[in-house]
Amino acid sequence: MPNLEKQFRPPAVPAVRVDGYWGKWQDSICNATAGILLDRCVEAGMLDAIDVRKPSPGVVIPIQPWGGTTQMFWDSDLAKSIETIAYALYRKPDATLEARADEIIDMYERLQDDNGYLNAWFQRVQPDRRWTNLRDHHELYCAGHLMEAAVAYYQATGKRKLLDIMCRFADHMITVFGHGEGQLPGYCGHQEIELALVKLARVTGEKKYLDLSKYFIDERGQEPNFFDAEAVRDGRPLADYIQKNNEYSQSHQPVRDQKKVVGHAVRAMYMYSGMADLATEYNDDALTSALETLWDDVTTKQMYVTGGIGPSASNEGFTDYYDLPNETAYAETCASVALVFWASRMLGRGPNRRFADIMEQALYNGALTGLSLDGKTFFYDNPLESTGKHHRWKWHHCPCCPPNIARLVASIGSYMYAVADDEVAVHLYGQNTARLTVAGKDIELRQQTSYPWDGAVSIEVDVAEPQAFAMSLRIPEWAIGASLSVNGEAVDVSGCLKDGYARLERTWQKGDRILLDLPMSLRPQYANPKVRQDAGRVALMRGPLVYCAEEVDNDADLNAYVVPPSVSEAGTEQIEALGGAIAVDIEVAKEDIDGWGAALYRSRPAARHAARLRLVPYHLWDNRDPGAMLVWLQAGDTQANGG
Repeated sequence: MPNLEKQFRPPAVPAVRVDGYWGKWQDSICNATAGILLDRCVEAGMLDAIDVRKPSPGVVIPIQPWGGTTQMFWDSDLAKSIETIAYALYRKPDATLEARADEIIDMYERLQDDNGYLNAWFQRVQPDRRWTNLRDHHELYCAGHLMEAAVAYYQATGKRKLLDIMCRFADHMITVFGHGEGQLPGYCGHQEIELALVKLARVTGEKKYLDLSKYFIDERGQEPNFFDAEAVRDGRPLADYIQKNNEYSQSHQPVRDQKKVVGHAVRAMYMYSGMADLATEYNDDALTSALETLWDDVTTKQMYVTGGIGPSASNEGFTDYYDLPNETAYAETCASVALVFWASRMLGRGPNRRFADIMEQALYNGALTGLSLDGKTFFYDNPLESTGKHHRWKWHHCPCCPPNIARLVASIGSYMYAVADDEVAVHLYGQNTARLTVAGKDIELRQQTSYPWDGAVSIEVDVAEPQAFAMSLRIPEWAIGASLSVNGEAVDVSGCLKDGYARLERTWQKGDRILLDLPMSLRPQYANPKVRQDAGRVALMRGPLVYCAEEVDNDADLNAYVVPPSVSEAGTEQIEALGGAIAVDIEVAKEDIDGWGAALYRSRPAARHAARLRLVPYHLWDNRDPGAMLVWLQAGDTQANGG
């Protein structure tokens, strides 16, 4: 594969064993979520759809006005469930769960055509429609998720069957797509295959899969537009396209020319993830430059404080700049999961806090919110305000989010580090043991920490013999006053800081210990004045976590609380009902609702009195008694010259 400059790649999931905070989440996946995902796939009829020993179930979920049905995506739901199981098996072997996954893989082996093609819908329901509507019908998207599952299952179990199945399908794609005679110059309407092919290439060492991924990225948005030509050829009037234009699938321009993040949020994030992978593998500066422009566009104009993206339900995506409503926020769980994917891949060309801080913000606040503490219920959309009517659900007619957040949490260890030939980057903090290979030699890093509740992090280095390499530790932008030492000797953080990472170059000895302290004070966050929905409001963060107020801890009228300009913690408490999470109490003012009277309007504002407000991490809301929730609280008077 190309290797022209330093390239950072994540470790395989089995290389990092997490404990502590993330270990508890992974235990929920192992003990509940992984099995639940399969159970609910079975209940939906997904196994009947791929089992050639049974008659085809036909159309189970009716075809919609856009010309398809969410039943077309079932292969992807099964795939993400298998991927989750793969990661769960590494943490906690489960012969029954593994046998169930093996049975599904056997079904896919029997289903696969001799030429390698594999898709339950287009083999058993509409075989005459194969490759006729790439814009809407998700054939390559489903294949991509099956590829990711194949790589994960191979790495976790050593079993190659699904990997070989998907290599055969990828080989078939190479014959189908391109500019040769009889080939389709196309790509998928829902990006995913691009990043999956990179994973397949990395695990097999086959550059042809990288090249196919690069083809899909390079071809997208070229003129004449493939989707327009495909629609005409297929007899689908362009005027009838429910999404109106190709911005929805980011196929309106060549990817290197795109400067504004538009359309469906998950599709965009998956595409950028694939582009970032290719930028790393091919050292493609043009792709990197385009991605940096797009990164700034979404993170400075279109992202919630939680790392949620895509405010609109109508297109599951982006609208106008600074349009970030709270109560109606869509902010799909999958979109934040995919933002984590993209951020992680932007770190492929080197550690940079610009990307890693957002990865952490989206991970803890935008993505993890989608999973309940017990791993049994889920959020699809993630508002930042609720009157008490928004709750987690057991399943969904389009169940993409449950396995997506599950596979991210179950594989979180691979996001904590990245490794180059002579350098290790530590992107995320959490208790874990990592077994990595640097400069051809095995090393072990052991993190001890209560992060994200506490900012003290200890990293012990274990090497067989003295070894020279660099270790880069992320210093979050919010960690004002962070301190660092090696073997008890203080290190000047500012003197070794590069792109927000403290870079330690030395010959490491067995037993070397790094101590990092990241201050965890409560801090206010004010939105850009152009975000009209947050005018006069303040959000509160502690470390990487966004906090919120819930009715279960406070009075129901959460909008009546007024946060003073200077915020200090009046106290903290571990909440056992929230898995030992740290709740924060603050002194505030509260508007006197009871003393207002019967009038709807009056000439005087409400009186205020001193009160105390309890805040809990946003990602844990709706895990206790139902009730109202609020992130953006009413802000007290602030200085006009805030700067």
